[in-house]
Parts: sequence; structure tokens; C-alpha cells
Amino acid sequence: MEIKRVIILVLDSVGAGEAEDAIEYGDWGANTLLHTLQYNPDIQLPNLEKLGLRGVIFNEDGNYIGSYGRLRENSKGKDSISGHWEMAGVILKKAFPTYPNGFPKNVIEKFERLTGKKALGNKPASGTEIIKEYYEEHRRTGNPIVYTSADSVFQIAAHKDVIPLDELYRMCEIARYEVCVGEHEVARVIARPFIGTPETGFVRTSERRDYAVKPPNKTVLDLVKEKGLNVVGIGKIHDLFAGVGLTESIHTENNIDGLEKTIQEISKDYNGIIFTNLVEFDANWGHRRDFKAYGKGLKDVDDRLPQIINTMKPYDMLIITADHGCDPTFKAHTDHTREFTPLIVYGEHIRPNINLGLRQSISDISATISEIFNVERINGTSFINLIYK
Repeated sequence: MEIKRVIILVLDSVGAGEAEDAIEYGDWGANTLLHTLQYNPDIQLPNLEKLGLRGVIFNEDGNYIGSYGRLRENSKGKDSISGHWEMAGVILKKAFPTYPNGFPKNVIEKFERLTGKKALGNKPASGTEIIKEYYEEHRRTGNPIVYTSADSVFQIAAHKDVIPLDELYRMCEIARYEVCVGEHEVARVIARPFIGTPETGFVRTSERRDYAVKPPNKTVLDLVKEKGLNVVGIGKIHDLFAGVGLTESIHTENNIDGLEKTIQEISKDYNGIIFTNLVEFDANWGHRRDFKAYGKGLKDVDDRLPQIINTMKPYDMLIITADHGCDPTFKAHTDHTREFTPLIVYGEHIRPNINLGLRQSISDISATISEIFNVERINGTSFINLIYK
């Protein structure tokens, strides 16, 4: 097989329509891609459309240069870890714990005892809103703001002038490895540093750090790495896999930076995997229900696709997908939405205009990668035989 490198571009939270079980998650009616475009009628995405975007959204026939379809998430939950892990072959049968009423007393007391700080907040909240609510007390006492969401997360927010980054990271390590363990092993502990004032407004910085649990068993990333090939994580990938299975991790400031660094990496000559996460769709726009910024983010990706394609080597295969939904027009809540995820595949050795339909699992990506690199298949069904020239 002439494919020697797989480039996975994850548009974090860019879902492609409600899953069959969306009603169980309170997400019936969500459709991130469709609604974002409907609410932004002036935004045109000609390069994504050329690759097969309309086939993804509408199952519409066309003369696309890529193959296209959608993926069903089998894992329980609708978060970044479950989506990315399934992409790499690991399917979670049991969802990570969530805390709709805040963390129990014993969890908070242990955190406070080990850090020497009182926890402010301790409730599900929007990060931007809880910072506004507790900032004055945070500044006066020097205590961190602790909160969660509908996802399995233990988040710690701190102003950089009140709690230095090193101390914030130390608190997160304590929470990850000593507090959030056993029955309270959340998917991620997240450091949320911010700057600003009530007068100027608050801004969460790019120094966010995610402390994820390690995958319970090997992923396709491990298997490709063990074969001596490069596995490069760009953006949030390192955090989501706790660094496991990667040969290199590249930090990014935002989506544009992530796209630029992906292009730089594609320009290099090596075999293996380039795995990029563009987190702003989720963290900055989806949860805040900012459909205008979300649409602009899709346009930013579309604008850089020609450069990505022109930089690709003849042996490259590009996969554009997502990990879950976060419909920026959804009114029932401000959390992720349970959706199918898009699948667009392109490359010199990939047949154009093939409708891959609704695939049974996001892990079909891992199965396809396994077949390309001739490593053990963990989960899923490969689709490479349907699209390889």
C-alpha cells in the first residue's frame, strides 16, 4: 500500500447531526454543522464542499474530490476523551463520573487538605460565568475556583496574578493523582488560568492544561509508534492521551496556530501519523453558543485547506472528522451534544466521490489506520478497501 502517512484533522465538537440516542442525553434536535451554516448564511466553504461536505450533511450526491460519510460514537458519553479514544480504537463501555450537583464533600475536603487552599464554587458552571461570580473572593483570599460541567471534568480556575501557573498546575496534579481517583476518577482535570479584570473583562489563556486519565489499553497510536513510525500530536492531543502513544507533542495557541503547525508538519518527510485537534470550536465558541465565531472558525479551516492539500505528499491520506457535537445554536443547555461525527477522506491514492455512509463506529478510523500500517486491529471496521485506488 502506497499510503505511508495519515493526517487526522479533528474539528473539535463539529458534529454532523443528532445520533439515534441523542434524546437520552437531552440533545434531540442538535446538528452542529447544519445549524452553524444555517445561522451564518453568508459563510461559504467551497473547499470543504469540494471535498464532500454536502455529502456529509445532506447525503447529497456530487462530484467530490474526497470520500465522505459519518461516524457513530459507540462509547458512553459525549466528551473529547471518549471521542478521541474511540478514534484510536478504545471504546468505553462505562461513562466517566459526572457531578451535576458539584463534587461530594469528601472529594473537596481531600483537595483542600492536600493543597492547603479552600475551594470556591464547587458546582457545574460556565467557566466565564463562574470566574465573574467568584473573582473578587478569589482575589481577596487567594483560593482557587473549582467547578465542573456536564462532562466528567474537575476544573480549577485561577487568575495568573493571584495563583502562579506553577502552583495552579501543582493543584491540578494533586487533584488528578490523589483526589480524583477510584470511583471519582474523572476523565480530565483541567487547569484554567485567566487574566483581566471586571472592568476590562476576563480572558482564559492558552496555558490551559488538561490532565487526562491514560487509556485503559493500547491504542492504534501505541501500535504505530511501536513499529518505529512517527506519531505527532498537535494541540490538545497530548492532553487527551496523557502523552501515551506519541513520539512528539506540539503545543498550539489557537485554531489558526494549529492549522499552521499542521501544515509545517505535513511539509516534513516521514511516515506515521499527524494527529491535530482544533479546540477553539469547542472551548471558545460551542459552549458559549457563539454561532458567528463558530462559522468564522469553519471558514478559517476552509481557507487553509488548499495549502494543506498542496503541501501533502503523494503518500499522505487526510482524514477530517470530529469527536462529538457542541451545537452553538442549541438552547436546552450549553454542553456538548450527542451527534454523529463527519468523515471526509482525501489523498492521491484515495478514490474520489465515494459515499461511505453511516459507519458503525468512530473506531473505524483506527481500524483503517491499522490496515494501512499493518498493525493489530483493536476495534472497528476498516474502510480503506472501499476508497483505495
